[in-house]
Order: sequence, then structure tokens, then C-alpha cells
Amino acid sequence: MMKSLYSHSVFGVIVFLLSFGTSYAYGHTSIDIDKYEIQVGWEIEPPIVGIKNNIVLKITEPGETQGSYKGVTNAFKDVNPTVYFGGASKKIDVNSDPRPGYYFSPIIPTKTGTYMMELKGNLRDTPIDVKIPVEDVEPTAVLDFPSKTSSYDNELGSLQNSIKYIQNDIRTIKSNPNTTTIDGNTGFTNGFSILAISLSVSAIMIGIISMLKQN
Repeated sequence: MMKSLYSHSVFGVIVFLLSFGTSYAYGHTSIDIDKYEIQVGWEIEPPIVGIKNNIVLKITEPGETQGSYKGVTNAFKDVNPTVYFGGASKKIDVNSDPRPGYYFSPIIPTKTGTYMMELKGNLRDTPIDVKIPVEDVEPTAVLDFPSKTSSYDNELGSLQNSIKYIQNDIRTIKSNPNTTTIDGNTGFTNGFSILAISLSVSAIMIGIISMLKQN
């Protein structure tokens, strides 16, 4: 009895994982045009800005037996593909995958947001003029580690701000020198003494920042 329950539990977990993986891998946009089905999406999901990816297309038509499908070869002979982002557009070259009906186009997405794939022309005997949305490109924060908003960056920002204040003080001292004497002898001006100290502090802080960035 226990063995039977265990077997059913394991089987249920496997089915769940497979169904989850399938929905993720095939989370592409699919449309039907006449007898053809067209799927468009990214090869690597989620797509990340600045990272090379491929827009992949799968084009199928009904097979010889009911309920079966087969890939459409040479689908882009008379079809012009164009990628859109906002008001920008780019005509792209589509390469054939070894698998019949599969195609891909290399692209490096440079902005986050929604991309559109336009297909215009004739898919064999069927006129086609559609724009198909592709999954949104996401910022690098999805993969960043550690987070760019960590305390490390906050500390660097504080040090850099401190340097700016010191630089402002230096400019003020330069514009208002004040000479003093020590035991009747002319000594260094207060202004230049403070200036020397400020420069030393700045050098130390810059060194700390450099070391932190290297680590």
C-alpha cells in the first residue's frame, strides 16, 4: 500500500514538472493563417537586454493523417520578416534550422520592452501580412548578482559625495587665502595647510574606492 502511494506521488511530481517545463519552453505566441500555424518567440527565455539571442519561428501545416502536422520548408522564399520596437524597425535575415519548419534570426535586444515580428508576403499560396508580439525583453536585474542596489554601491556613492564636498572646500580655500605667523616667523598659510590635508584625504578615499571596485 505504501509503495503504491509512493509510486503515485512520484508520478504526480514528474507530471507536474513536465507540464511546467513545457508551458515555459513553449510560451511563444501562436497564430493561425489559413491552414498554417506560426509560432514566434525567443530561443532563450527570459530574453535579457544586451545579451545575444535568437528570435525563433515554427511554421507548420496539416500532415497526411488527421491530427498530424509537418514543418513548412522554404517558408521565407516570398515572405519578408521585419522586427519592430516602438517606431524603430529592422529587416532581418532568417536562417533555416535543421528541423523542417523551424527558423531563427540572431539578434541582440538593446532595449527592454515589447518587440514585434512582422511577416509580409506570400506563404506559398497564402497571402500573409501580420505583426506578432514577442515576449518582453527584461532588464539585466533578472540575472544580476549581487544586486546593483546593494549596500556596497551605497557606500561607494557616499564616498564619492564626500570627495565632491572636499573639492568644494578646496576651491573655497584657494579663493580666500589667510596668512598667519608662528613665533614671529612667517609660517604656512592656513589655507594651504588645509588644502594639503584635504588632498591627502581625497587621495586616501580614491584609493579605497579603487580597491572596493577591484574586489
